[in-house]
Amino acid sequence: MLTGCLRKGSKSTRLKMALMLLVLSCQFVHVLSEKSSSAMTVVESTETSLDDEDAHHMEEESEPEDLDVFHPTDQWQSLKSGQAVPRGSHARLNLQTGQREVKLGEHQILKYQIDGQRQGKENTPSPSFSADELKKALKNIKEGVDPVTSDKEKEAKEALRAQFRPMEELKRDMAKLDMLMESDFQVISRLMSQFNSSNTTVEEKIKALHDLEYLVHQVDNAQNLVSRGGLKLVVDALNSTDYRLQESAAFVLGSALSSNPVVQVEAVESGTLQKLLMLLSTPRPMSVKKKALFAVASLLRHFPFSQSHFLKLGGLQVLGDLFRASEGGALRVRIVTILYDMINEKELISQTGLDPIPDASHNERLRQYAQVSLMPLLAEQGWCSLVPELLASPEHDWKEKALRTILAMMPHCQTQYRQDYALSSSLRTLQEQYQELVLTEQVLGDEDGYFGEILALLETVLLKLNCPSCWSQTIPQVKKTNVEILVTRGCVAGWIFCQIL
Repeated sequence: MLTGCLRKGSKSTRLKMALMLLVLSCQFVHVLSEKSSSAMTVVESTETSLDDEDAHHMEEESEPEDLDVFHPTDQWQSLKSGQAVPRGSHARLNLQTGQREVKLGEHQILKYQIDGQRQGKENTPSPSFSADELKKALKNIKEGVDPVTSDKEKEAKEALRAQFRPMEELKRDMAKLDMLMESDFQVISRLMSQFNSSNTTVEEKIKALHDLEYLVHQVDNAQNLVSRGGLKLVVDALNSTDYRLQESAAFVLGSALSSNPVVQVEAVESGTLQKLLMLLSTPRPMSVKKKALFAVASLLRHFPFSQSHFLKLGGLQVLGDLFRASEGGALRVRIVTILYDMINEKELISQTGLDPIPDASHNERLRQYAQVSLMPLLAEQGWCSLVPELLASPEHDWKEKALRTILAMMPHCQTQYRQDYALSSSLRTLQEQYQELVLTEQVLGDEDGYFGEILALLETVLLKLNCPSCWSQTIPQVKKTNVEILVTRGCVAGWIFCQIL
């Protein structure tokens, strides 16, 4: 190019100088145009991490022009011959197939997971707000105005607010509840004050006694009634001229006296037993006598001192007159139950071995029960003939209680029972009836049914009447098998067979 330029500028010196300058400028421009694409490089960081170096090496190794690179995954894959494996991969020889297998290493899997998470976070679009929206939100915050909500959101808020009561209303209701909260002792005191008030009507007094009866079932509440002087008010109500008050007062006494020695002692000392016997011995409605008999039973149960006092006051005579009365049919089974409980209590407490370690209270109970001479009085006042009258009742429960009481009174009534042919005939008739009922139970699949128990009681009574030498003691009341019943029937059927047994 330089030779061309000299040939064109050979006419004069000026022209030569101009051409030389032109040539130099052309050469300079040509040099710049050739180096402009690589004259400048941008270096982001002079420090390279291990991850960048690994990526750089993997890019170099993954050039398709140089090598056939195998791309592993997290699962084992077969490796072909001549394929390159990236650094850090796991390789093994499968002895079953004879092929080499490759998968990613643990650090590679971890790096890809981190990169994927980082990429996901970077690609997540962040919420953006315009300048006007930010200014408007800041203005609402300063002024205390809620953001603008749609009509649906407002309706939802109103519906949610309607489901709950305001706090002020809740506070008022809680204050009322705090004023109405009363303990049982406070309720008993309030009921006693209401019952003893001269301004209270009969209906209000009956309601107070009804509420009081519900509370005195608990032992502590019944004792609180005694400590507050309420027992005397209830006992005095037995003398009221209103039969409804007498019935309610006797009902309260029966619930308070039940299995509560403290109240029982206080009742005996305050003359409650005399007033209850007075209600039973004088003309009163049946409802009053039922509640009075309930109170007497609660006072006598497990309390020998009260039983001894009951016998001294002629209680057996009162019960006998009530049993014989024509209107006392509904009370007969209750009277017989009271007598059976009294007999059974004394028998159980007198048996040895009931208390593993007898204490002073046990000895005292033995002494008190020894003073209760019940059985001679029962035989003397005709109860040996009164109790069997329940056997004519159509109720199975009445018959069961009569049979159990007859067995309990057998030591003192056996001679009279053996001479009573009507009783023997009645027992045999019942025996045949309950044998049929037992067979019916067995057909229905009930081997040890209720009728079987009654039949066992009948068999025992007949055995003791016809064969007194076969049993020297009272037979335990247990369920009998068919074999035992057959043996018993054989003993009853003939005196000679009984003697052989």
